[in-house]
Amino acid sequence: MALTGGAIFTSKDIFSRPLDNGPSIACQQYTWFSYYQREGKSWMADPEASYKDLRQAGVKAFEPSFDTPEDVPGKMLKLTSNKISTKSMYVNSVLHDEQMLTKNIAEVMAIAAEARKSGMEILVTNPTPLSWNGIENKSDQQLLAQATALDQLGEQLRNIGMTLAYHNHDAEMRQSAREFHHMLTGTRPENVKLCLDAHWIYRGAGNSQVALFDIVTLYADRIVELHLRQSQDGIWSETFDDGDIDYARLALILKQKNLKPHLVLEQATEKGTPNTMDAVTAIGNSLTYAKRIFRDFA
Repeated sequence: MALTGGAIFTSKDIFSRPLDNGPSIACQQYTWFSYYQREGKSWMADPEASYKDLRQAGVKAFEPSFDTPEDVPGKMLKLTSNKISTKSMYVNSVLHDEQMLTKNIAEVMAIAAEARKSGMEILVTNPTPLSWNGIENKSDQQLLAQATALDQLGEQLRNIGMTLAYHNHDAEMRQSAREFHHMLTGTRPENVKLCLDAHWIYRGAGNSQVALFDIVTLYADRIVELHLRQSQDGIWSETFDDGDIDYARLALILKQKNLKPHLVLEQATEKGTPNTMDAVTAIGNSLTYAKRIFRDFA
């Protein structure tokens, strides 16, 4: 139970009712990279074993990541043959360099066009920071260029029947979240939607639910996808469960607004995450909890 914004939200009633089938919840590729890594294994080093683990964990939908158009056909064929659906994909992009925008947008579109052949609907992208591990911030000019590029990319994706969903990590929340906000205020809503990664927003704002739910208030109508990750006392928890972020409240707000974004589990491990179960068990338990929290999204 959490006291948030003057209202008490609890998952007690959610867990007291039969689940039936629940909503469809996909699992992000990074989740498996993370859990495999801590077990000393490499994701897809043994494709048959990896897909077996997916099935045993109860994964019926997946969000793959693609680096090149050539990556797409083989991965999609394997997922389809294992009866795992795909609605969204994650693609990295470099969009702040004005000299390279045409080339970089074309590279993303080449991946999108290949994936669209298999029915892919949503392309999630997190424009690359200046440094993944540094503290450098993009200039105003770079942010203006990046927003322009995002809008252009979103328009081109719409023209082939796909949706662009902007995603962020914690770097975009620095300096009053200037990068995050400009990617939405500087683009047209019909071209650029939002993949709300609740925990990166929470962490990037100094572990603040106030900041997270303010962003939900500001941009709810643009949310087409949720990335689901939980923490305990600021450290990623081993499973998606009760924790720092009040996901019951988030689910209720979206329900009240008649919004049903695509749900993607992205629970992961980091230094300090408990290590008490294997990947299949942790991800399976996470999916079960997520299905209950978002049960009204079925």
